[in-house]
Amino acid sequence: MSKNLFITGTATDVGKTYVSGLITKALLKEGYKAGYFKPLASGNLRTPSGELEVGDVKFVKEISGTKQDVTSMNVYVYERAFSPHLAAKFEGNPPELNKILAKFDELKNEYEYLNIEGCGGAICPLRYDEVKIMQVDLIKALKCPVLIVADAGLGGINAAVLTSKYLREEGIEQKGFVLNKFDESNQIHIDNKFMIQELCALPVLFTITKQGQENCINSKKLAAVYE
Repeated sequence: MSKNLFITGTATDVGKTYVSGLITKALLKEGYKAGYFKPLASGNLRTPSGELEVGDVKFVKEISGTKQDVTSMNVYVYERAFSPHLAAKFEGNPPELNKILAKFDELKNEYEYLNIEGCGGAICPLRYDEVKIMQVDLIKALKCPVLIVADAGLGGINAAVLTSKYLREEGIEQKGFVLNKFDESNQIHIDNKFMIQELCALPVLFTITKQGQENCINSKKLAAVYE
């Protein structure tokens, strides 16, 4: 039975997929059997054969070096770069929690550590028709603690505090933050790290200073996050 972590962000394109890949890579490097799961993915391209290829899954495989089968890493895939609820209105195949949970249960029994990447920011509608599913409903159903990815730059404090406050009000356990695009010489970034920890009463567990940086995720510290 795996130890699980849900990776969300303060907004779209803050680096959730990149961080997910780095985390998975760090665990694999230490010899752990680590898996990746992106239940819903939108904004994907078609292959020459016409099939949708899940871009985030491909990216994580490249970064982490995982041998995990891509078919086990995703349940719902959409072509349009919309929130899943809107993409499904145009393309059909609206998400169902029971199908996501069924795949999650399979992966839990296969891996020691499982990283689940969400869609967009923490407040994201996954389905909004006669059935209404918000991302927080998925997190609750998975019963996973959350790791929040945030941008280190200007505006980061506001986004981080609002995200953390929302998750706390929803009763979601938060493990802390990862600050992406962190510049150790930038006074705004340094102060943002301090203020986010102060105002959210949560640790900034890791800072990612630049794309491709090695050893930015301490594997021993990371493993403790799942406890």
